[in-house]
Amino acid sequence: MTRFTALLLPLLLCTTTAQAAELTASVDRSRLNSGETVELTLETSDVTQFGKPDLTPLEPLFEVRGTRQVNQLNTLNGDNRATTRWIVTLLPKETGSVVIAPLQLGDAQSEPITVQVVESDAREDKNSLDPVFIEASLDQTSVYVQAQAILTLRIYHSVSLYDDSSLTPLQIADARIEQLGDTRTYEKDIKGVRHGVIEMRYAIYPQHSGLLNIAPQTFSATLVDTQPAQDAAAQGPKPGKLMRVSSAQMSLTVKPKPLTYPADAPWLPARSLSLSESWNPEPEHTQVGDSLTRSLTLKVEGLAASQLPALPATDVNGLRRYPDQPVLSNQSTDRGIVGSREEREALVPSRSGAIDLPTVDVVWWNTFEDHLEHSSLPARTLQVANNPSLQVDTPAGTLQPSVVDNDVLWWWKLSTLILACTTLLGFGLWWRARWQPAVHRAAQTGPSPRTLMDDIKRASQANDPQATRQALDAWARQQPETLADMAARFVPLSDALDGLNGALYSETGQHWQGEDLWRAIRTIPALERVQDPVGDSGLPPLYPK
Repeated sequence: MTRFTALLLPLLLCTTTAQAAELTASVDRSRLNSGETVELTLETSDVTQFGKPDLTPLEPLFEVRGTRQVNQLNTLNGDNRATTRWIVTLLPKETGSVVIAPLQLGDAQSEPITVQVVESDAREDKNSLDPVFIEASLDQTSVYVQAQAILTLRIYHSVSLYDDSSLTPLQIADARIEQLGDTRTYEKDIKGVRHGVIEMRYAIYPQHSGLLNIAPQTFSATLVDTQPAQDAAAQGPKPGKLMRVSSAQMSLTVKPKPLTYPADAPWLPARSLSLSESWNPEPEHTQVGDSLTRSLTLKVEGLAASQLPALPATDVNGLRRYPDQPVLSNQSTDRGIVGSREEREALVPSRSGAIDLPTVDVVWWNTFEDHLEHSSLPARTLQVANNPSLQVDTPAGTLQPSVVDNDVLWWWKLSTLILACTTLLGFGLWWRARWQPAVHRAAQTGPSPRTLMDDIKRASQANDPQATRQALDAWARQQPETLADMAARFVPLSDALDGLNGALYSETGQHWQGEDLWRAIRTIPALERVQDPVGDSGLPPLYPK
């Protein structure tokens, strides 16, 4: 044991060192204009490393404007995790695709990162001499109704500002507005003058076609007074100058839905769309009564999750369907919002054989290429096998019909004939027994009907779907008709059984309430109850209310 521990300890130390020696790199944005800075973040959790990463590989393509170090200690589940970050401000020297080279810290090395540097727009030159100015731009001049347009506001300042800055809230009539991520801050050189930049981005979704006007946005802030104090005896900082700047008014042309778009399909204007599915477990080896979870995910670039329609339900003969609530999420990217909608449903096969699932088709309008598109999942067939346990234990009234093979159908015919003969014989014996002297009834073996009813009552009032199912099956075995026949003639019982099956097969079974089922059992119409064969004997009814 000692020798094994001695061999294991170096291996654990090597593994720990390999995990701790990781150096990850990320940037605050992957697309920027020439003259703008980008922040590179380097992070490591290796507490044995000292010093800072070697930034020499960055010098050919970037100017290093500044570096700051941030140390953090996080506690999660009683474990302390120390991390060190270096935030490096870089100014690209070239335009196009510029690669941030891998950096070295001890034995760890970061991965290269590519950023796109775009040539600056010359429209900013007219205000570049002002100490503070604001610039507003749209990513496109016209969009379809309910499609996404991105508004970018940039506030430039070549002087220092106090923290009392404010921007008027963006309000546009007949349009939904979503802010894209957090406010960004960086630097930009304009005609040799270094400017601080405050950038905010918004996704705008016009709700009506026509001309959409975007009112000017006003930014106000107090400038830091850098002039020397005239009175040395003055106490406190000297108040600065309040500046207010406004952006230009902008207009956006909103186009109506194309006439070629199908009238019965939900309107989906998007830059891109993907549709995917997953199963848990995989349906290759499925038996009757097994629960399969099917997840359909719709991911759309250019629309929020709240704008995405519901996907077609899996309504197929031979499958019981129990859907969950859809999961909606949004992700902000450089090109706007990517909305996602995930729909999960539990599918329970109720018969064996081949069950065909239809094609799932989504119609949408490609705003990038300006044409109609279809995204679909191909049809598939589930091969469902018989479940031996259900064939033995499940009573005939559990609403799970099975496919009868033709080669054994004659067995059923033979058994039906024998049953008919024995029924006639029994009826003759009963008719003969009516004229015989009365005798005492033999004591009943097994649980009485009243005991079985009490079991159903206790299990349903305890909201226990498993115990209720077992008690209901035991009670159904003593009835002259199946649960399916009762449910077909009594709608409350059919609805209550659907709710019980949903609790057994879906993920929300813990919320099942059994009062409706117990009420339905108690109130089955008298015509469907077992009639007392002795009629006027004075005995109580078999199933009292």
